[in-house]
Amino acid sequence: MTDDQSAAPEANERPHRAIKSFVMRSGRMTEGQQRGLDQGWPKFGLEPGAGLQDFDQLFGRSAPRTFEIGFGMGQATLEMAAAAPDEDFIGVEVHRPGVGALLNGMLTQNLSNIRVYSCDAIEVLRDCVADASLDRLLLFFPDPWHKARHHKRRIVQPGWAQLVRQKLKVGGVLHMATDWEAYAEHMLEVMNAQPGYRNLAADGRYVPRPAERPVTKFERRGERLGHGVWDLKFQRID
Repeated sequence: MTDDQSAAPEANERPHRAIKSFVMRSGRMTEGQQRGLDQGWPKFGLEPGAGLQDFDQLFGRSAPRTFEIGFGMGQATLEMAAAAPDEDFIGVEVHRPGVGALLNGMLTQNLSNIRVYSCDAIEVLRDCVADASLDRLLLFFPDPWHKARHHKRRIVQPGWAQLVRQKLKVGGVLHMATDWEAYAEHMLEVMNAQPGYRNLAADGRYVPRPAERPVTKFERRGERLGHGVWDLKFQRID
């Protein structure tokens, strides 16, 4: 991203565009997903244009706070929020049917400890989340951008890692998971080079799958096909 996006480009200069780690996908909306957007978004949806948020005020309490990037169709988020009613969750997802599915699940299960953004997660982290305010940040199965020419699109980069560190409390944890071994190795390489973090793996590499991370249908299918999954946990130490 550029530091200053307000300056106009020169006459023959093409404006610099930030590299995105995601692709905006359209999809058919089911009745339930549309219900989630129609009824759930006014209650639980947040807009990045509102700027820095006071999440204690939004949730009506001070509680352990988890920020999740890319919750997909929201099944894992719903499961985590239902299992931890004394904790609060902020989820970000660009895929509108997934946003609708999560909101519909919240309405169906009568959950109120989740708030939702539907936009660029880096923008939300930068502009809407106070420094040292998160207990956890979750990044589960991000797009691996497996072709070498696309590696620059991977969300896990040094600048992102330091932005996350800035938003985590001291002692807060960044938890990532991927089913692409090459991306797991990339994550490990990037994170091991970052100051202010400690790898929580006993061997300095990967942690066993934590019990608090739900196993998704996608993951179970991958296991049946012999695919591995790698979990990484890094704690902010200063």
